[in-house]
Amino acid sequence: MSTRKTSYPIENFLRDRWSPRAMSGESVKHEEFMRLLEAARWAPSSYNNQPWHFLYAHRDTPAWKTFFDLLIPFNQDWCKQGAVLVVAVSRDTFEFNNKSARTHSFDTGSAWENAALQGWSQGLVVHGMEGFDYEKAKRDLHIPAGYTVEMMFAVGRPGKKESLSPELQEREFPSDRKPLHEIAFEGSWPKQKL
Repeated sequence: MSTRKTSYPIENFLRDRWSPRAMSGESVKHEEFMRLLEAARWAPSSYNNQPWHFLYAHRDTPAWKTFFDLLIPFNQDWCKQGAVLVVAVSRDTFEFNNKSARTHSFDTGSAWENAALQGWSQGLVVHGMEGFDYEKAKRDLHIPAGYTVEMMFAVGRPGKKESLSPELQEREFPSDRKPLHEIAFEGSWPKQKL
């Protein structure tokens, strides 16, 4: 039973999904992980451009160290128990005319959310991060010009909160969200927010 409260009724999986960090260190089967990317594949995008790309490494494979070394020490501390590390990348232009695609990052965010929701529904930990070296990712993963490194995420099986540092144990719970009146405004931007 969730302790989170919504202002209006929504689907439980949207309210209940959160991003724990505690992972068990157990592997996730490739087919099980690919379900997350399949869900990402079905996200909406401008002109159906589908600008997202996902580079990944399973733990105990040669590529794992390359991905793990991209992370800042704070994220390495808890990601070491992950099963898969993923870098999300987006193409900056439309494929059909090679013109700038202003929503490429936004569209890739939609794909990421689909992956996160699918992982949550499978009982997996899926935790997104910005704490990594973007330039190193572009270089070490051979990402070509015209593509933007967007974010990383870790996937794993749930673990015990006690496996985390004391600092992270205190943060290992579903967080609340800002109230709607702080993020949604009918008409123009409110004067008190300028």
